[in-house]
Amino acid sequence: MSELDPFLAKRELEVGGAYYALSALDDAGISTKHLPYSIRVLLEGALRNCDGFLIREEDVKAIAGWQADGERGEIPFRPSRVILQDFTGVPAVVDLAALRDAMVQMGGDPEKVNPQVPVDLVIDHSVQVDISGANPDALKLNLDIEYHRNMERYTFLKWGQQSLDNFQAVPPSRGIVHQVNLEFLASVARTENNIWLADTLVGTDSHTTMVNGLGVLGWGVGGIEAEAVMLGQPIYMLSPDVVGVRLTGSLNDGVTATDMTLRIVEMLREHGVVGKFVEFFGQGMAALSLADRATIANMAPEYGATCGFFPVDERTIEYLRLTGRKEEALAGVEAFSKAQGLWYNASDAEKTYTDVLELDLGTILPALAGPMRPHDRVDLKDMKSHFVQSLTNDLGFQGHGLDESELNNGAIVERDGEIYDLNHGDVVIAAITSCTNTSNPDVMLAAGLLARKARSFGLEVKPWVRTSLAPGSRVVTEYYEATGLQDDLNALGFNVVGYGCTTCIGNSGPLPEEVDAAIDEANLVVGSVLSGNRNFEGRVHGKVKASYLASPPLVVAYALAGTLEIDLTTEPIGHAADGSPVMLSDLWPSTAEIEEARSAITPEMFTQRYENDQLESYRT
Repeated sequence: MSELDPFLAKRELEVGGAYYALSALDDAGISTKHLPYSIRVLLEGALRNCDGFLIREEDVKAIAGWQADGERGEIPFRPSRVILQDFTGVPAVVDLAALRDAMVQMGGDPEKVNPQVPVDLVIDHSVQVDISGANPDALKLNLDIEYHRNMERYTFLKWGQQSLDNFQAVPPSRGIVHQVNLEFLASVARTENNIWLADTLVGTDSHTTMVNGLGVLGWGVGGIEAEAVMLGQPIYMLSPDVVGVRLTGSLNDGVTATDMTLRIVEMLREHGVVGKFVEFFGQGMAALSLADRATIANMAPEYGATCGFFPVDERTIEYLRLTGRKEEALAGVEAFSKAQGLWYNASDAEKTYTDVLELDLGTILPALAGPMRPHDRVDLKDMKSHFVQSLTNDLGFQGHGLDESELNNGAIVERDGEIYDLNHGDVVIAAITSCTNTSNPDVMLAAGLLARKARSFGLEVKPWVRTSLAPGSRVVTEYYEATGLQDDLNALGFNVVGYGCTTCIGNSGPLPEEVDAAIDEANLVVGSVLSGNRNFEGRVHGKVKASYLASPPLVVAYALAGTLEIDLTTEPIGHAADGSPVMLSDLWPSTAEIEEARSAITPEMFTQRYENDQLESYRT
């Protein structure tokens, strides 16, 4: 923190501690009231860190002078922390180790080489679904394989944890980096040396933006930028355009946060937001839970924005309380946010934006996205015809290019004593995976409730479907077990396979040899349905050409149906023991049922889980 304070901005906060007030700029004749909330966060960091060297007075004035149609000059951003995942974070730790070696060679003290800001590394990208969710021992077996493959890296990261100051490593099988960040690591606002600051960060993963849903500004960067921040340097960037999205209305019963996010991805891709900030506001924000906002913010890379920011409001405080943050911390977050003009109230005057788009949440329909791009949204009612068209080149970029003579291809598969036909459109992977949705209790509970109803009708997952459930944190298992829904998911083959990114990053594991061979034999376009954020061809699995992003309950539904070539709005998903048809509408949980299940979630689940995982020392 700078002691220069050229704008005389240092003030005392009513809950204790000091802060650098943005209102001091207004007092000095530099108007800031029009600034979008995300720009105000950038301004807070610049004002607080203004030292006349790395961040100068003219830098503060440049950020404060942001205008919707103004020139876009270079500005500094000095995040308050860094978050890493294991694949992209290990090289940064290697570089720190190399710097320590260099210090020894120069006759210096290697222990002086440390990150200058807090750094958290979460090991979440290494687990693979070698053993599918059909095996009740999948979690243990996959974890054993993960340790066997990665022991050398994990030993090195343990050295980093023990040797470096300001560095913590979250061990394997604890959760996905962005969900752990949302539920545990993020503070929204905190003190350092008795000075309040806005929680900001960069991360070495593009979906670092998920935490924007909590009012924490940050995004994914490359390793060089992350290391610069670790060593106390700012990132230099062009002052961004900020696209405002005014939300109105509320979601209809039966429409999920995933459906909403896929619509937003489609809308913002069409508008064009690459390299821009996106900021959400409007009366519709009140209808969204914090987890809903995080689902939207997570997919900022898919709609192309640098970030998808939701300012702090009552929903933020509610979530911090639900996830076990301490009451004194919540009081500080609220007091600091209100003092800095970072607190959102729908009745306040709207901020100024480069462009403003509007979305009525009541117009959103159940949907998926695919077969190979996350912004190619398809209404659920159109999925059957859409997939049939995709087999040829009728959908242009999305076409699989089959000739008419290949459309009826199929292969006989004999496996585990069963014989079945494998055809175009058969779903061979159904995965509840990725931080995008596993951080959202409503869609996760909906998946469990759908599984429970499916069991009551005697429905089973088709034998060619490889199922998996990879929660983003162990807290999901806590509330699944509290509601009994884990038993229902287990019965359909959705046992927990691990706590990590798994299928969403291509760690889907091998298909059964018989299925793999049948795909090659008949040149089949088989499918996957996953609750992830990316579905580029070959990403989920090299043999799977059609991958669709969907909400967790739809993942379970398509596992039951076993095929993409079905209209789940009009055709039976299966048949009960007495032969009567079972429709998706018979299985779909109501909003009231989800709310009842959600009541089982308590703050103690979060505090005890993270304490039991020996992460409590991380809490700020």
